[in-house]
Amino acid sequence: MRPYKVLLFFACVLACLAALCLVLPGRVAFAGTEVRWPTLAEVISPSQPPHEGEEIEQLDTLDTLERLDTLDTPAPPEKSEERLPLPQITVDSTTDSRIFLQSFYASLSQTGERRVRVLHYGDSQIEEDRMTMQIRETLQKRYGGQGVGLMPLAQTIPTRTTRQELQMNGKIITPQNGPKRYLVYGPKRDQRKDGLYGVMGQVAIMADSLVSGSEDIIAVCKPQMESAHYERWKIFADSTIRYETNGDTVWLSGKGAVYGLSQESDTGVIVDNIPMRGCLGLVFTKMDSTQLATFYTEENVKLIIMQFGGNAIPFNEQPSTIKSIVKGLRDQVRYVQRCAPEASILFIGPSDMIRKKDGDWQTYPMVPYMDKLLHKMALEENIAYFSLYNWMGGSGSMLRWQEAGLAGSDGVHFYRNGAKKAGNAVVEWILGGMEKGEK
Repeated sequence: MRPYKVLLFFACVLACLAALCLVLPGRVAFAGTEVRWPTLAEVISPSQPPHEGEEIEQLDTLDTLERLDTLDTPAPPEKSEERLPLPQITVDSTTDSRIFLQSFYASLSQTGERRVRVLHYGDSQIEEDRMTMQIRETLQKRYGGQGVGLMPLAQTIPTRTTRQELQMNGKIITPQNGPKRYLVYGPKRDQRKDGLYGVMGQVAIMADSLVSGSEDIIAVCKPQMESAHYERWKIFADSTIRYETNGDTVWLSGKGAVYGLSQESDTGVIVDNIPMRGCLGLVFTKMDSTQLATFYTEENVKLIIMQFGGNAIPFNEQPSTIKSIVKGLRDQVRYVQRCAPEASILFIGPSDMIRKKDGDWQTYPMVPYMDKLLHKMALEENIAYFSLYNWMGGSGSMLRWQEAGLAGSDGVHFYRNGAKKAGNAVVEWILGGMEKGEK
């Protein structure tokens, strides 16, 4: 074969591969196996994770976020909003960030007279009440309180603590066949324009359903363990909604929004589990600030836990995008601070996450980078930070957790016993800061 034909052949092959890189994503699942290849941009201009202490000089834009998840992009802050002044505390990388939990620590002296509320927002890592239930049990044993706190009217993800059953027209129904649901972290078709989602980021609209009868709903919520027992119900809904309770059953009727049901006590600590599957955590600015501020104040919310970041890791290897996401999370933290100025905030970073590459299980390169950026952000915003990644043991620790039966084969999620271990570590770390301050 003549040389120019060989050259032409290779040129055609390269052109075909370039076209495939432009049309297809960088990974695809086929017959249960994930096939990956570099994108055209990565071939032309490969990007490496930064070295220790190295800063990224690329521009931070939210355009990268929109490409990653168009449903989860933070709204720009209003020009009229002013950031609350932060206490003048000098911090550096060695600072024990639990110093920013003093407001929460002080509130625990009130638990004998009134309830103190803790909200735990997070992604799928806290579904089923995993991790949160350990925090709840420890705090309630020490400071009193009963009940699992908030739950949605339509509970699509079962929890370990409470079993929920919905009845309509005399029949048991699935959440999908009941009242229309809107989620701040869901597809655009399931989002509201007015931002009125309630504190859980989701709302059910009674008398708004393809199935007639959603103006009358019966919800049965039965505790599944001793620690889930409660003193009373509290219903968060529009004034147009009427309700009665008897034991574990709530009868609701009318037309309007139901923002949540709560099993709780009048005193002690109430810890709410608020999972947002698939969420990056960039949704709080889409939630009505007045509604949030009212709940945080009236319910005496003294600690807000935000556990996000992990959902960005498996689908991204660009440091500039990670920086943009952390920048967006900073905006969310500031928004929550404005809505709850009297509450302490704790941010929990992503766990170690691994993938199989070149035949070996390896930590995603962006995990330690995001963890460092989140820690830095937390100190700058005067909020506490718990590094799940470092606590687990750093790079490659997820493999050891898998081998010990504490984590799943996806290299991302904890098993229940792993989540229990992590939840206990978080609450022990929180309370350890108070004990340290008492010395």
